[in-house]
Amino acid sequence: MNITEKILANASRKKTVTPGEIVDANVDVLMTHDLTGPLAVEAFKKIGAGKVWDSKKIVIILDHQIPAESIKAAELHKMMRQFAKEQKICIYDVGRGGVCHQVMPEQGHVIPGAVIVGSDSHTCTYGAFGAFSTGIGSTEAAAVMTTGKIWFKVPSAIRIVVNGKFNKYVTSKDLVLNIIGNLGVDGAIYKSTEFTGHTIREMSIASRMTLCNMAVEMGAKNGIIEPDNLTREYLQERVRTLPDFNALKSDRDAQYEQTVDFDVSKMEPQIACPSSVDNVKPISEVGDVPIDQAFIGSCTNGRLEDLQLAAQIMKGRKVKDGVRALIIPASQKVYKQALTEGLTEIFTDAGAVVCGAACGPCLGGHIGLLAAGETCISTSNRNFIGRMGSTQANVYLASPAVVAASAITGCITNPANLEAKQ
Repeated sequence: MNITEKILANASRKKTVTPGEIVDANVDVLMTHDLTGPLAVEAFKKIGAGKVWDSKKIVIILDHQIPAESIKAAELHKMMRQFAKEQKICIYDVGRGGVCHQVMPEQGHVIPGAVIVGSDSHTCTYGAFGAFSTGIGSTEAAAVMTTGKIWFKVPSAIRIVVNGKFNKYVTSKDLVLNIIGNLGVDGAIYKSTEFTGHTIREMSIASRMTLCNMAVEMGAKNGIIEPDNLTREYLQERVRTLPDFNALKSDRDAQYEQTVDFDVSKMEPQIACPSSVDNVKPISEVGDVPIDQAFIGSCTNGRLEDLQLAAQIMKGRKVKDGVRALIIPASQKVYKQALTEGLTEIFTDAGAVVCGAACGPCLGGHIGLLAAGETCISTSNRNFIGRMGSTQANVYLASPAVVAASAITGCITNPANLEAKQ
């Protein structure tokens, strides 16, 4: 079996499982947030169970519309706080956590080999730690709150083998955009995407999270990477006990529906053009597209290494007149680290706005929305029509390096070209 099949077999108390088989899996952790959580809570109350199946296995994180920008949002936040208090559930309130997919592993809620579900499509991020993690609907979340179980169809798997060394200013974000551009938004529907190869093994945890975060953008049920010593180093200070990593490796004779090879050696920065994540082009083919806004943040690229890379490019430079640059750390912890390292000062000196840890404009929140005819280059994961404000606005997706360089020049820019002009 491959790693995903092993995890699902263990969770459903079976010796083996095969693709297409329906299994009834025990859930290790359920996550929900302020946008989808209220619907889950309402559905849970309609079920009438009274108490959740295990309050220690549920995590609530307020991150999408924080601080509350409307009375409606404030009321929904109040509902989630009351539910957490009543049920004795762990809740990360405003100023206590940050973006859910950063907070979950950062605070020790993610364990290799676990089955983790969340009422958010980018729950697949936790596959970077060798967990089976996937997004579910709010009513499904209510059922999990009640029973601690959920059924899955065991997904067939696509093995994505990545080798080669990244060129300067080329990152895991460029790799995943390239993969999605090649496979398409429907190229992995309800499949497990397993990332492996020398390049993956050499990646930082943050970079692995970016890869798995965007697995859903090609329709995947989950993205996953086998846990290794780097995983252990990250988690050993956050998790009490870790499983046997040897049991969480795909067997040599594991079956895959497809194996796809990628070499990053000659890859240049990649851009997802409006308005589909698979409308991907190398930056040399995009041209000097003028921008109105540059956004660095989200559950895809708001981690410390992303901010460090952006600061490296923006240090000593100024954001172009007429461009709004937004920097939003993925968590309060990342925010504090950015302050300690002087990154926040670099951004503010450049003329960027540094906001508190939250989702920001990624899902049409209350910060940084676009007007009709405006263009944003963003490190987030989706560029659908209306995703970031007006349905007549355009969103391009790129790495933190490209977004930072573009903020300086006022048009989509390869950071290597910016460096060459010095």
